[in-house]
Amino acid sequence: MKRKNRIASIASLLLLTAGAIIMVIPFLWMVGTAFKTSTEVNAWPPTFIPAHFNFRNFAAVFETAPFHLYFWNSLKMATVSALAILFTSLVSGYIFAKFRYYGLTFIFSVFLTTAIVPFEIYMIPLYLQMQQLELLNKFGGMVLPYLVMSFGIFFMRQNIVQQIPDEMIEAARIDGASEWRIFGQIVVPLLVAPMSALGIFAFIEAWNAFIWPLLVVGDKKMFTMELGLAGFQGSFSIDMTVLSAGSVISVLPILLVFLFLRRHIIQSVSMTGSK
Repeated sequence: MKRKNRIASIASLLLLTAGAIIMVIPFLWMVGTAFKTSTEVNAWPPTFIPAHFNFRNFAAVFETAPFHLYFWNSLKMATVSALAILFTSLVSGYIFAKFRYYGLTFIFSVFLTTAIVPFEIYMIPLYLQMQQLELLNKFGGMVLPYLVMSFGIFFMRQNIVQQIPDEMIEAARIDGASEWRIFGQIVVPLLVAPMSALGIFAFIEAWNAFIWPLLVVGDKKMFTMELGLAGFQGSFSIDMTVLSAGSVISVLPILLVFLFLRRHIIQSVSMTGSK
């Protein structure tokens, strides 16, 4: 029996390792292409590791377009969106999980229903609303749809229901704690792990936004990284070396956010388990 379990564990490990390698190969290919010359990119047979590392591609990214502005716009949009989604999801999830009011379940169902509606359905009405509010070609119009996430509300509500018992909330209320004090000193500290996971998801979603910024932004100074990278794709050719270098720069903040919050998630889960 032990031998069968060991064989099954080894087979699972090999299968997961093979899947991880398959997923990482495109990313490594992009990194390798970022350091190649145009001649080496078009050479056959293709090479995985550059023969000579060409750092000129990264300089060409900022020489071709104001990518420092694009990077700052993406970082500002993703950070504001992630913080706003964490706050709105926490507050809404806490209300839907621990309060009992007439019609609250129906409102939650409406929020949950919007999560399955494709963005393309309400894209034009949303654009017309931004036009009426005079938010076109402004940072507010670009980030406003990314301040609330229906999935985030559902995600936090489920975690609050599962991790925070009603008795704990009632005991705090009996002791005279206000709702905001209960929220800040009891609810939030117990939800660090799901908050980190939601923060990663919200940051990545805002950072990778393309269609909506393309609709509401016309000034190139307001472009995000995704819009800036699209400029390297011409009608008849694509500069793969510079495009790959720009993609590497674009991916770095996401990797840093993931690595930082991943460590925090592991610590939070272990602390929650010990409690």
